[in-house]
Amino acid sequence: MSDNNKNTPAIALERVAGNGLLSRRHLLCLSLAGAGAMVAESVMAADGPALTMPAWSRTPGRGPSEYGNPSSFAGHIKRLAPPPSASLPGGGASRTPLHLLQGIITPNSLHFERHHSGIPDIDPAQHRLAIGGLVRQPLVFSYEDLLAYPMESRILFLECSGNSGGAAGPTAADTSVGGLHGLLSCAEWTGVRLSTLLEEAGVLPEATWVTSTGADGASMGRSIPLDKALRDVFIALYQNGEPIRPEQGYPMRLFVPGWEGNVSVKWLSLIKLASMPANFKDETSRYTELLPDGKALQFTFPMGTKSVITSPSGQMALRRQGVHEITGLAWSGRGSIRRVEVSADGGRTWADAQIDGESRSLALTRFRLPWLWEGAPAVLQSRATDSAGNVQPTRDVFLNTYSPANRYHFNGIQSWAVSAQGEVTNVYA
Repeated sequence: MSDNNKNTPAIALERVAGNGLLSRRHLLCLSLAGAGAMVAESVMAADGPALTMPAWSRTPGRGPSEYGNPSSFAGHIKRLAPPPSASLPGGGASRTPLHLLQGIITPNSLHFERHHSGIPDIDPAQHRLAIGGLVRQPLVFSYEDLLAYPMESRILFLECSGNSGGAAGPTAADTSVGGLHGLLSCAEWTGVRLSTLLEEAGVLPEATWVTSTGADGASMGRSIPLDKALRDVFIALYQNGEPIRPEQGYPMRLFVPGWEGNVSVKWLSLIKLASMPANFKDETSRYTELLPDGKALQFTFPMGTKSVITSPSGQMALRRQGVHEITGLAWSGRGSIRRVEVSADGGRTWADAQIDGESRSLALTRFRLPWLWEGAPAVLQSRATDSAGNVQPTRDVFLNTYSPANRYHFNGIQSWAVSAQGEVTNVYA
C-alpha cells in the first residue's frame, strides 16, 4: 500500500485469515483510502487549486420546519416496497434498506412493515384496550390512561419470522441485503410493562397463557406463555422518542422482546388470560416450521442467532483494489452477541470481527473488520455466537433440519461472492 500511496503510512498488514482478512487493529491505525489526505495536501499547497465557494455557502438556506425531512440528496434511502397486492388488499411488507444504513438504530420512516389487512387509521381518543379472561377484575384502558403509567425504554430488534426466507429457496436471488434480510429493524421502544397491568387485573392461578388481538381488519391474534408476558413484555407507545407510527401499531402495540415479530401484535385492543393457547389462524396455518416428516413445529418463538454482512453485499461493487471495511449486523433472540467471525474464503478460515460499543441483549450489534482485496474472487460470510453459546448454522445445516417448503426462522450463514471485477452477488456456498 505504501508503494502506491505515499500519504498512507507504511504499516505491516497483519493478516488473520485467508484471502486478505486483516487484524482488527487496522480499523484504528490504517487509512483505508488516503484520499482525504491527498486532497487536503493539494488544497493547502501554494500552487494547488483554489477553493470555489459553492452556491449554498453564499445565500441563506431555508428556515426551520415543523417536522424534519431527509436531504434531497439522500432521497434514494427508502424502504423496499413491492407493488400493492390485488388479491390481498392492504397486505404485504416493505423492507428496511440495511445496506444503506449504519449503526444499529433504524429510523422510524425506514422500519420494516408487515401487514395482513392494511393500516387502520385509529383515533386514540376512541381506542380502548381491554384485559379479561382468567383475571379477578376485567379492566379497560384508554390511550390517555396508559400514558399516565410509569414507562421504560429499551433498545430492541424486531424481526419477522419470515425474514430471510428467500435464502431457503432453490436459487440464490439477485438482490440486495435489504431485499433478502430487510424484515429486520432495531429501535428504542418505550412503553408500559404488561406485568404492571396484569397485576392490577389480578391473574388467576389457572392462567398459563396470554392471548392478544389487534384492531386491524385481519383481527390479528397471537398467544404467548404467561411467564414470558410477566418477564419482559410491554405495551409500546413510543418508538425512538416519538409516538409509534400507524404502520407500527399506533396508538399501541404489544412488544415481545427477542421473539418472532408476529407475536408483537399491533393496534392492540384485547388481552385475555387463558389456560391454553388460542390457536389463532396465524399460529396454526402460518408461523409454524415444517419438518421433513410432514409435521410442524408450533410456538417456536425466539429468533435464532444470526448475522449478515451489509457491506460489501448484494448488488454492490468494489470500485478499487485495496483495504475495505467489512461491516454488518448480528443479533439473537436468546441474549446478546458474544462473538462475530468473518470469512473471505467461503468459510475455510475465520477471523474475529470487532464489535461496536456495547453488545446489548436482544438488540442488533454492529461488527466490523478490515479486508485487503487484491482483485481475486472471494466469498464473504459472517458467523455469530450469542451469550448462551448458540452458534449461527450453515445454510445446509438449516435446510437439513426442515422441510424444503419451510420459509420461517431462517438463520443460515449468508454468502456474498465478490468477482474479479468487484461485483457482489448473493450465492449459495
